[in-house]
Amino acid sequence: MSIEFTDNNFAKINTGFGTVFNNGHMSIGLVVPIESYPYGPVPTMQDHIERVQLAEKLDFKAVWVRDVLFNVPSFGDAGQMYDPFVYLGVIAALTKTISLGVASLVLPQRHAAQVAKAAASIDVLSGGRLILGVASGDRPEEYPAINRGFDDRGDRFRESVNTLNA
Repeated sequence: MSIEFTDNNFAKINTGFGTVFNNGHMSIGLVVPIESYPYGPVPTMQDHIERVQLAEKLDFKAVWVRDVLFNVPSFGDAGQMYDPFVYLGVIAALTKTISLGVASLVLPQRHAAQVAKAAASIDVLSGGRLILGVASGDRPEEYPAINRGFDDRGDRFRESVNTLNA
């Protein structure tokens, strides 16, 4: 992958990145789903697409999804219980300009080749609007359920980043 740097010192990576990261300008995005859910750990998702479309119309620059594999009650919320790529695929199909962010995809819980394929699919199908944030994960309770260790996730994270870069 070749990266060009523009006059504003930010790399020209894709449309989404260029929309959100613009030197000297603040951009505002929203974490979705856009609703409170005080009566349980999982949002209803009622009217969430309409809310994202309204955010786009109001010129918010991005919507961000979280990658949370399981509801871990000690964390206080389920985070984002829907698969980030499936969710962003729906949003991408029903919006035109708003950037689509993942904050952050937990790489040690996924195979890097599948991440690359899913991320490339969303990016291409959305016209270059994907911004992919990555993380090593912070919920130790999730790892035994997928037969992976929590303590070696840093090594798997670095290996995944190297694979994605390749």
